[in-house]
Amino acid sequence: MDVQDGGAQACPITPVLDIVFSRWTTPILWTLNRFGRQRFVELNRNVGGITAKVLTQRLRQLERDGLVVRTYHPEVPPRVEYEISELGLSLAPLFAALTDWSAEHLPEVERARTAFDTAGA
Repeated sequence: MDVQDGGAQACPITPVLDIVFSRWTTPILWTLNRFGRQRFVELNRNVGGITAKVLTQRLRQLERDGLVVRTYHPEVPPRVEYEISELGLSLAPLFAALTDWSAEHLPEVERARTAFDTAGA
């Protein structure tokens, strides 16, 4: 099928990349995986550098995608907790592979960048 004719995507992993590697998604999932269930304020502190507005937006999208579970506790004051879902946990091998790749190849990337920048390209 030709992509221009509305057929298959040129890259079949594009939808996955859009879901998993959107800005802040990986740090949020990593934090929930590492620290477990957290309230919004804890998650905001543990992710670091993210605004409350953006964290709210990303959590809503992750909940919609089935990667995060939101639990509302009708207490006074109300309490909301977030945790990584089973589907989110299934991404652990992907993140482990990326961690391994980074440890092995990131120094090469840095050397290539330095060489490129030094050459004045």
